[in-house]
This record gives sequence, C-alpha cells and structure tokens, in this order.
Amino acid sequence: MDPVSTQHVAEFRRFNRYFTRRIGALDDHYLGQDRPLGEARLLFEIGEGVSLRELRTRLGLDAGYLSRMAKTLQAQGLVRISVHPDDSRLRRVELTRAGRTELKEQNRRADALAAGLLDGLTPAQRDRLTEAMGTARRLLRLAGITVAPVDGAAPDARACLDAYAADIDARFPEGFDKSDLVRPEEVSGEAGAFFVAYEEGRPVGCGALRRLAPGIGELRHVWVHPDARRLGLARRILAALETEAAARGLTVLRLDTHASLTEAQTMYRACGYAEIPPYSEHAYGDHWFEKRLSGPAG
Repeated sequence: MDPVSTQHVAEFRRFNRYFTRRIGALDDHYLGQDRPLGEARLLFEIGEGVSLRELRTRLGLDAGYLSRMAKTLQAQGLVRISVHPDDSRLRRVELTRAGRTELKEQNRRADALAAGLLDGLTPAQRDRLTEAMGTARRLLRLAGITVAPVDGAAPDARACLDAYAADIDARFPEGFDKSDLVRPEEVSGEAGAFFVAYEEGRPVGCGALRRLAPGIGELRHVWVHPDARRLGLARRILAALETEAAARGLTVLRLDTHASLTEAQTMYRACGYAEIPPYSEHAYGDHWFEKRLSGPAG
C-alpha cells in the first residue's frame, strides 16, 4: 500500500480542526447545555440501555474514563446503573426519565444547529455536501477496519464462516451445504491462511487462502457482513489474501464463484482476475478465475 502523503495528513487535520470548532465540540457547554461533548455523546449512545462493556467497545473509551462519566451522569439523576439481567458480571446503564428529557432536548438543539449550518447553502449545495459527507463516512469506516490473520479454528473464523454459509444459503437457489466450508487445517499454518476483518472489535468479513499445488493457491469464502458492504472492504480482504499468497511464494491464485454472485464476478474481473476453464469439480462453481501475481508486495 502506498504511504500516506503529508498533504493528505495536513488536509485531514485541517478539516478536523475546522469541523470540531464549528460544531462546538471544544465547548464545555456543548449545544448550550451544562455538559461537555463526551457526556452528551454518552447520553445519546445509551439510548434504550446498554452494557458498559458494549459502550466501551463501541466508543473506544478507556474503562476508567467511561466509568467516571457514567457515575457523573448517575449523580445528576440522568442514568441508572444496575447489574445486567443476562450476565451478573456486566453493568447495564439506562436513561432515567430526566435523562430521556435531556436527550430529547439535546437532539432538538443538534437538529437546529445542523439546520442553521445548512441554511446558508442553496439546495444544490446541500445535496453536494450531503453526498460528500456520506462518502467521507464510508471511507472513514473503511479506514477504521482492520484485516488480520487468525487461526482457521479460531472462534471468529468459524463465526464468520457460519454467517457466510447462512448468507449464501439464502441466495443460492439450491441452498448451501455447510460441509463445503474449508476445514481449519486447510487454512492454517503451511497449508493456508484465514483473514478476518474487524470493525470496532466486531468481525465483519473474512477470506481464506489454501495451497492447491506448488506455486498455486485458491481463494475461498471472501465475504462481507451486509452492514459493512459497499465500503470497498471485499477488495481490502482480497488484497490481504494476495499479499499473503505472494509472501508464501505463490505465483497463481484461482477461485470459483456461483452464477448468482454477480457482484463478486464483477469485483474479481476489476481486480485482474481472468475467467478460465473449470479447474475443479465444485458443486457451487459456475465461473472460474485466475490471476498471476507479480511477487511479494514491497
């Protein structure tokens, strides 16, 4: 992957400084209420109630910092903290009536702030800005996702494969038999590799590589959770698999895909895979592809 340029870093930071100042993120009285942005955001995220552990993962906060904020809100009568009904090891936080009232007012003020900012633009300019913000959100989500190798028998690997199987079972007219999934030993150690994509600690995609013959590898089960699609994540997973294949000395990658997976066929062609005659008798294979690798990525 190409290194990030200093210009890109500078522009990103410049936008971040402007935006946080413009919406009042640095004000200890965010939206004119008597609390900073951190506490206001916490009220929003609590919603109908959630465990402190889930909040910590979702917001990426230090456990001690989150606990202090939650206790501050509890002391103000805005939230209540109790033992989670499903797990006595967890603490659940939920809004009180006063907390719901404050959150409603917070949302009203936030809407008014956004409307005030957009009021200075023409309808066409608002459309452009909305589209640009949507693009920025998608790209920032993609930037925050990590793709990491895991053992083929790891719980996250098998959970992704279970989700993959359920997904394509619903899409294939003939259904899908889970016995077709790769076995852990096929995608671990010298035999192959398994990658899982994580967003905020949650698995949202996967892909497998297994060795077919000397110098030849096969890609299996490249999948993205429906909530994380249309971000470009499948290509990120594919790139990680190709880099791993090159590092293992593989010079050719092959794969097959089902006729109903038209978006996958489009992606593989766009990424340099050429359609070839069948190289195996696979029950779910309708199209076969191959790509020659140039060597280990530098």
